[in-house]
Amino acid sequence: MAFRLFDWLLGLFSLDIGIDLGTANTLVNVRGKGIVINEPSWVAMDKRTRKVHAIGAEAKEMVGRTPANVVAIRPLRDGVISEFEITQSMLEYFIGKAHEQSIVPVPRPRVVIGIPSGVTEVEKRAVYDAAMSVGAREVYLIEEPVAAALGAGLPVAEIRGSMIVDIGGGTSEVAVMSMGGVVVSRSLRVAGDEMDEDIVQYMRNKYNLLIGLRMAEQAKIAIGSAYHLPEEKTMVLRGRNLVTGLPDAVEVSSVEIREAMSNSIQTIVDTVKDALDEAPPEIISDLMETGVCLAGGGGLVQALDRRLADELRIRVWVAEDPMSCVARGAGMILEDLEALKHLLVGVERGSTRHS
Repeated sequence: MAFRLFDWLLGLFSLDIGIDLGTANTLVNVRGKGIVINEPSWVAMDKRTRKVHAIGAEAKEMVGRTPANVVAIRPLRDGVISEFEITQSMLEYFIGKAHEQSIVPVPRPRVVIGIPSGVTEVEKRAVYDAAMSVGAREVYLIEEPVAAALGAGLPVAEIRGSMIVDIGGGTSEVAVMSMGGVVVSRSLRVAGDEMDEDIVQYMRNKYNLLIGLRMAEQAKIAIGSAYHLPEEKTMVLRGRNLVTGLPDAVEVSSVEIREAMSNSIQTIVDTVKDALDEAPPEIISDLMETGVCLAGGGGLVQALDRRLADELRIRVWVAEDPMSCVARGAGMILEDLEALKHLLVGVERGSTRHS
């Protein structure tokens, strides 16, 4: 009894944190305060000493501009940890930054972290261990599509079907849910990063122009689309001419960028179709009323909702602030942990880890 009272007091004063540990961006949601951090998942460090020079937005600015002894990397690939120690440093930085929001010392936080639905037990354990090692009191894991559905306000606990398509940097997650559980899910490692690489390859093949991934990302955001636009746009892309070896610039249209991204977009559309094909008829009937929700940074690709609606013959809508859905959903778990703990996944399969 005394222990439970102590634990309750700790929970009352700790800055509990929901984290969307994304391949492209990390978002941190502090209980009672909302999203306090939204920064790129980049770390700049010394190659020899492994000393960290910068994390987040500052590190992303250094990409492609570092001296020979410094490298800027993303420690997560396809939504999972590829560089354990660097991920630890990044988590420590973001959790510490969230704690700076408090004017008084606070106990170690409880942390809920979103993970892709297709990860292995080893990958789950890596995320769990990384968070525990940087000072979390308790760590809970939640599948990203479930967190995104919560954050988007879908009625996941009700006896009716809802569907989320969460397109991040490294993974795209598709889930059909009902009664607080996942009925059908798909996880594929084709998402925003793949679209950027498609644009780089397209410019190389068509114009002999080598552009950086940041330039490709800018093109995707500014003029990229999944469907024809009412008014097509153009943009100048700068890089190195592979024939002359000299700097060069080419004006491209949104039609060309759409063509470059078409394979990745089609793969995502086909995956959503597969998930719908597996859903029970009663849930399909529900989805014809409620529609399909788009979340994640990839959900912001222009006209993607129209493309999906046209191919699926069902209403598709974009969540409010789609990039923060997973972090918001992770934060909602912390608001009512006892009631929502059945949505969490355990580090060992089939069990939910909680103290």
